[in-house]
Amino acid sequence: MRYLGLDLGSRTLGISISDKTGLIASSYKTINHNEEYNRLVNDVVNIVNDENIDAIVLGFPKNMNNTIGPKGELSKSFKEKLESKLSIPIFLEDERLSTKSATDILISGNVSRKNRKKVVDSVAATIILQSYLDKENRK
Repeated sequence: MRYLGLDLGSRTLGISISDKTGLIASSYKTINHNEEYNRLVNDVVNIVNDENIDAIVLGFPKNMNNTIGPKGELSKSFKEKLESKLSIPIFLEDERLSTKSATDILISGNVSRKNRKKVVDSVAATIILQSYLDKENRK
């Protein structure tokens, strides 16, 4: 089963993809969207079709006290838009601290600030997807 991982930000969408066995997540790319969510949905649909994706894992930002804020509501709305265009399962995965973890990984790898900005969202999407895959594979 092949998965697509998504980290929806206010200006960018970080994307990761799993291998065909559904064990390993890898960074795929980042799309700048400037809040053009309908175009972004079409971009995701094209990736799903091109890469033969079986399911999507969308990062679900919650507040540290487990409540759902505006960004969480945005992710739920984006999920609904994707569901209206796709007939594959879309799972929400808690993404608290994924961007911070991605930034820490890039800093420890001595990636420059300029280059970190280009890839941090796709690395965060990889962390989100890998977290989901690890949970599923433990079942």
